Amino acid sequence: MAGRTRADGVLAGSPSEPEGLVATASGLRRTVISAVEETLGDSILLSGGLDTSIVATVASTFRRRGEGGLKAYTVILKGAPSPDLEYSKLIAGRLGLKHDILGVSVDEVEGALPDVISVLGSFDPMEVRNSVAAFIGLRRAQADGFHAVMTGDAADELFAGYGFIFRLPEKQAKEALVHLWRVMHFSSVPLAESLGIAARLPFLQGRLKEFAMHRVRYQYLVGRRDGTGELFGKYVLRAAFKGMLPEAITWRTKTPIEQGSGTTALQGWYAQHVRDAEFGAKRKGYLERDGVRIRDKEQLAYYDVYRRVHGPPRPLDPSRRACPACGSNVPDAATFCTTCGEYPI
Repeated sequence: MAGRTRADGVLAGSPSEPEGLVATASGLRRTVISAVEETLGDSILLSGGLDTSIVATVASTFRRRGEGGLKAYTVILKGAPSPDLEYSKLIAGRLGLKHDILGVSVDEVEGALPDVISVLGSFDPMEVRNSVAAFIGLRRAQADGFHAVMTGDAADELFAGYGFIFRLPEKQAKEALVHLWRVMHFSSVPLAESLGIAARLPFLQGRLKEFAMHRVRYQYLVGRRDGTGELFGKYVLRAAFKGMLPEAITWRTKTPIEQGSGTTALQGWYAQHVRDAEFGAKRKGYLERDGVRIRDKEQLAYYDVYRRVHGPPRPLDPSRRACPACGSNVPDAATFCTTCGEYPI
């Protein structure tokens, strides 16, 4: 796809663009603005990615009209590569947001693990790495007296933001999207509830969700950036807000929370700091006693916590399908286990 930007910020049409993209992008922009207004919070978890930057940009205009500004929180792991730092500072500076950058140590992350794992009922390393960063941001917002924290959750699921979807052939991509819509859930919601506050997810607002599912053709979700030819998901969302965001954020590639915050480095930290003998002994013991297959040292650390707060995983219904790695029940159509992260099953 190629195009130019109109005065209102939406990509203007060109012969190489699908017919109707401009109209769809304009309608999407109006719907997003309305959704943000309806779910307006007093603070935001700001990664500096496309989704949180859109929410922050729109929300900041409404907060300026009312009482107080929008407070932004960005969580990064000290000493780890954390690209969210650069991008969140860029958009927060442009919007003039009050912005707290929370640099946390591994010790602080470990201190939050019992709360996160207790709420989520999971020792899946990917889920824990993503969620612990969100929890630390939510906890700071609650401590600062904020009650409604906005996030950019659900944009990737609704608008094909994941590379494993938008790189598929169209038929398979559509099927994968519909599956995602059925199973999507977001840890920010129960984590916020555990703190006595609310997570506000504008992209799950009813009319916006309906717009994404039923009014956006798949051809508008995927496109190539002018000049570079790089393939992107969420193309129509980028088109809708291109004029309102810095170009670096409009075309920022999808970065999971664990990568953006740097918590993906926990894999290497545990690999280095847990002794091989301890890992081998505990791994063998948990397999024999609990029937739980531990994959690596990081998962071992999370299972230690899980076992303390929940006990060994057990199927709620022994007659139903169970995960071969931990024994928890899994839906018949599931391809991975939400308790331990085993994939594929």
